[in-house]
Amino acid sequence: MQLSVIILNYNVRYFLEQCVLSVQNALESIDAEIIVVDNASPDDSCRMMKQRFPNIKLIESKENLGFPKGNNIGVAEAKGEYVCILNPDTVVAEDTFIKVLAFAKKQSNLGIVGVKLIDGTGNFLPESKRGIPTPWVAFTKMMGLYRIFPKSKIFGRYYAQHLNENQTGKVEILVGAFMFLKRDLYLEVGGFDEDCFMYSDDIDLSYRILQKGKPNYYFHETTILHYKGESTVKDDVYVRRFQEAMQFFYKKHFSSNGLESVLFSFFMQIGIVFFSFLKMFQGHSRIKISPKQYLLCSANKDLADKLALIFQKKVSFHDLKTEKMVISSLFNFSSETEIILDNEFLSFKEIISVLDILKKKSRSKGITFKIVPKNTHFLIGSNSNNDRGEIIQID
Repeated sequence: MQLSVIILNYNVRYFLEQCVLSVQNALESIDAEIIVVDNASPDDSCRMMKQRFPNIKLIESKENLGFPKGNNIGVAEAKGEYVCILNPDTVVAEDTFIKVLAFAKKQSNLGIVGVKLIDGTGNFLPESKRGIPTPWVAFTKMMGLYRIFPKSKIFGRYYAQHLNENQTGKVEILVGAFMFLKRDLYLEVGGFDEDCFMYSDDIDLSYRILQKGKPNYYFHETTILHYKGESTVKDDVYVRRFQEAMQFFYKKHFSSNGLESVLFSFFMQIGIVFFSFLKMFQGHSRIKISPKQYLLCSANKDLADKLALIFQKKVSFHDLKTEKMVISSLFNFSSETEIILDNEFLSFKEIISVLDILKKKSRSKGITFKIVPKNTHFLIGSNSNNDRGEIIQID
């Protein structure tokens, strides 16, 4: 078997359904398997999996074992030469695994392969590629210096800005939302460290594989959708968790009493003071604004009528039976338009392309997106980079 895709789920039933649907489509021509590990979700994730995907291997944990252990359990059951660690809040294109497999097989000394990630609004997620978070590098991230000096080699290391988002190359750290590597290598290094704190497990695994002399790669030739990623709200809890994650990494890989530790504490304290100072001058969270108009790209006119009743607004209908989807035609819509993309008539690759391309156009500012996954009765999406996603039931 060529590939095992491991999806660790906790309480994101609708995102999981869409994710598995996209992975199934992407594996049609590959000798592969999907393994879903559920970390004792209180929702009906497991029931959904048994009803909709009865042939997919489902491992039901009796308790929430965390990200590292849950994935380790999945890989232990895997049979593929390669494994892909994949978050349940992702959507892959139909050719994602074909392209990544072809790239991986060309490398003579492969570590981990990561891909280009965008969020639910179409924004590129910079954590798709990162550098080793030394105290200085972590400090530049906390202070946002990488944004001020995006082309600087000194300030741009956290997000590996020596490569742009559309450039494949070697990087040091990859994100746990999508990690593709040989199963034997994963087992050789012991998989994810089950003592790892949140935000550091993928950093730790990437670093240990680098220590084995295996280069990690950012591969830009396929794009996947990742709803959460950097959408985690940047509040005080986030800052503390980031600090604790870096402390775990330094304690494990560097001297806890050496210069690295002293520098880390110094830089982090400055960063926390600076962050708290900024929060004092920030207003309240932005009020969510409902779209002024909706556009359904589908061949199902009945769906447009249903959505009009749900939203209490007219839903414009782009009939894919009579008119091919042309992304440039969507530029004519003003801001505060929500574009609804029907997976029954559009592939996930086409949907991802719409988000990716429209976001790059200045006139697309304020446009939001929802997807209707094939054979489902819900819309799914995220309207801002601070949202954790939204589900709207159709029936």
